[in-house]
Amino acid sequence: MNGSSHSSNPTYRKDRSSFIFITGGVRSGKSQFAEKLAMEMVSSQGGKLCYIATGVDSDREMKERILKHRKDRESAGYHWRTIEKSVSISDIANQLDSKDIILLDCITTLLNNELFLGEQNAAAIVEKICTGITLIKSRVSALIVVSNEVLNESFSSDTLTFTYGRLLGQIHQHLVKEADDAYLVEAGVPILMKGVML
Repeated sequence: MNGSSHSSNPTYRKDRSSFIFITGGVRSGKSQFAEKLAMEMVSSQGGKLCYIATGVDSDREMKERILKHRKDRESAGYHWRTIEKSVSISDIANQLDSKDIILLDCITTLLNNELFLGEQNAAAIVEKICTGITLIKSRVSALIVVSNEVLNESFSSDTLTFTYGRLLGQIHQHLVKEADDAYLVEAGVPILMKGVML
């Protein structure tokens, strides 16, 4: 990991699908950065934009956040196809195309949904999420995955909260290992943690 500040230009790989992992704190600008990367990829190599939304509009704040993200994408002048999938993301793999550039936002919400809506044990949930992402990656031109960097925060002694943090850490490690490029976004500034500077 080189920890270099890098505003854009991920390493595009024409011969195989690209996999980019982006994480950052709440309101760090990570989603906006991810959307910008996806649009730049479409501009440079063609393809179709697809947004996989894992959020469930369960309360007013979440509804407002979903609406804001949707408006931000539309205002950029690009057409996004949106697929809402809160659990079992592997189920949508057959809906995707080899020319698609996928933005999945976000892993923390997906994990939360699987923990509270699913019936699998902890190990099965990690396997389910990682396998689903690998399957999607194999079907598309590029996959950008967004997550939240909550692991630096102190977790309470509550068993469920501790389990959530442990599982998220395992998923992050797997995704960074598999990613071509990995970014940490802080205060709107993307820092390249893994990959090649252009």
